[in-house]
Amino acid sequence: MKTIYSVGQVNRYVKNMFVQDFLLQKIYVKGEVSNCKYHTSGHIYFSLKDETGVLSCVMFAGHRRGLSFRMKDGDRVVAGGTVDVYERDGRYQLYAKEITLEGAGALYERFLQLKAELEDMGMFAQEYKQPIPRFIRKLGVVTAPTGAAVQDIRNISLRRNPYLQMILYPALVQGEGAADSISRGIRMLDEAGVDVIIVGRGGGSIEDLWAFNEEKVARAIFECRTPVISAVGHETDFTIADFVADLRAPTPSAAAELAVDDYRSLVESVRAYGERLNRSMRGRVELMRSRLEQYQVKLQYLSPENRLRENCQRLADIDDRIREAFDRRMQDSRHRLSIYLERFSGLSPLKKLNQGYSHVADEEGKTVTSVTQVRPGDRLTISVTDGSMEAVVDRLRKEER
Repeated sequence: MKTIYSVGQVNRYVKNMFVQDFLLQKIYVKGEVSNCKYHTSGHIYFSLKDETGVLSCVMFAGHRRGLSFRMKDGDRVVAGGTVDVYERDGRYQLYAKEITLEGAGALYERFLQLKAELEDMGMFAQEYKQPIPRFIRKLGVVTAPTGAAVQDIRNISLRRNPYLQMILYPALVQGEGAADSISRGIRMLDEAGVDVIIVGRGGGSIEDLWAFNEEKVARAIFECRTPVISAVGHETDFTIADFVADLRAPTPSAAAELAVDDYRSLVESVRAYGERLNRSMRGRVELMRSRLEQYQVKLQYLSPENRLRENCQRLADIDDRIREAFDRRMQDSRHRLSIYLERFSGLSPLKKLNQGYSHVADEEGKTVTSVTQVRPGDRLTISVTDGSMEAVVDRLRKEER
């Protein structure tokens, strides 16, 4: 029985054949461009033809970096990419990833070869990249003394910072001896002590920009102690100098903006920072003043002087209370004393004597209170209120009770 396949199966089988063919996965095809159309999506549809046939081609928008010029019908180019089958239409075409003019094909191969060699040597490694200082005073420029590139760098740099010192090394940027001239310029400005070096030129073909693809230029940039910004051609142009430099700028104008900080924005930033600092300081001072006032109140409340004054007042009050208590105590004591005096006055011998009583004592001074204490002939001393007298006992008479 015959095996019958669908159209999709056949197209898929043929596509698989193309995918498995190593040669078709990375191929370069040269020819004349025809039916070139730039689609609104960004894709480019065109054909390559020669005297033997025509090949359909497409370059998707994501690969437009691989095209450094505006392609048009009649251009003779070398397109690199992959040949594959578009299953829906059942036709094969070249999916281009890079396109160069045919005359630049050999140079492009040399470019890829040198790029791979220098990359293997580590000259593109990120750890060797030097940071570009934000504020510079001296800018070195290696480019042609005439042309749009140097004027753009000069105008933008001085507009951004009118106090900048710019040193130009007038180098050859195209043709024989250009690579040597560029290398000398880099080394000379490196010795001159500039802060940043811009190396570049305006746009052109790969032949025009080839001096910046030379190994001697790459080594001069890599060995330079001063940060280097590469600004070669337009945004779509890439050279070896771009990969070795510390920073790549898409254009010379962009390089000037990357290298030179805007002086006016700096002044404005300083002014804004000054205002913020003043506001912060005023707020801080007000806060400290408020705290000082609080501390003053606390200090007045806790001041030793106030405490001493309060203690003195307290002592004065205590002294007054002690004096008052002492006076009251003295008055009470005087009052009690007067009472005691009144009480004892009735018992006073003198008062008794004043009432007619007398005190009788024997010769030894003992008080005589009974007739049994004396005998006739004893001498007695009789004391009265205004004196004393001596007497001799004549006789004794005892009264019965």
